[in-house]
Amino acid sequence: MPIDLVANVVIAGVLTGLVYGLMALGLSVIFGVVRVVNFAHGEMMTIAMYATVALFAAFRLDPFVAVVPVAAAFFVFGYALQAGIINPFITRPEHAQFMLVLAIAIIMVNGLLMAFGPDARNVQVDYQLESFALGPVLVDKARLYAAGTALAVSAALFAFFKFARIGKAIRACADNYLGARVVGLDVKRYYAFTFGLGSACVAVAGCMMILLVDVSPALGPAYTLLAFVIVIVGGLGSMGGALLGGVLIGVSEALAGLFITPSAKSMFSFGLLILVLLFRPQGLLGRKP
Repeated sequence: MPIDLVANVVIAGVLTGLVYGLMALGLSVIFGVVRVVNFAHGEMMTIAMYATVALFAAFRLDPFVAVVPVAAAFFVFGYALQAGIINPFITRPEHAQFMLVLAIAIIMVNGLLMAFGPDARNVQVDYQLESFALGPVLVDKARLYAAGTALAVSAALFAFFKFARIGKAIRACADNYLGARVVGLDVKRYYAFTFGLGSACVAVAGCMMILLVDVSPALGPAYTLLAFVIVIVGGLGSMGGALLGGVLIGVSEALAGLFITPSAKSMFSFGLLILVLLFRPQGLLGRKP
């Protein structure tokens, strides 16, 4: 196997994995703060991909420009979803939360089928066929731009939680729910704000992913499952772990497609998941319970 071919595949896997990581980062943030597992996460990303396709078809809006309105719309949607529907279930048993979010996911998938049908959709921009040459290595422009955007959004989210006053208040709510209420923090509002942030992250990931793959309603459950694999590998609730898990899954899928067959990529992803669960159950960057 030529070494330059392997290098090309690994680089493509890393870049795709960073977009995966941003997708999983939204899930990790929601669970880390709200303690609700968003089983509609992949479906939300699929809706963002369709929104990008619709904006491109109607206004020729580049996916990197569409990021702004789509992410803003998803922040409002996530905030309203948490505040209006999920918040009343925060103190209910976990199986009730599971059924609620699963019902929302099913509604989303069937809504997409009704609106767009089962056929795959995509966008076609000039730079999708262009690449940068680094010696014998070729780097796809679209993949590189998508990964750069994912890194920038991830860095902004890290900085927000570390330095912003609202970010620190959200971390306080996540660390000690009762203590946050005692000092007067509006925990439910911060929960809704966090769900909005997680939804915006997955929206940005969707805008980037449409440059890499075609979208169909069936992708929703598949991406939900992939997001769970990534956050478990990286460490549930760990923001850094989500990015690391995304990169590892992206590289493993790319190498599986090169050395075996593209249909084997899920086998490698779940194989990696099993190894992590066996030797480090809390995830690579997760904390021990």
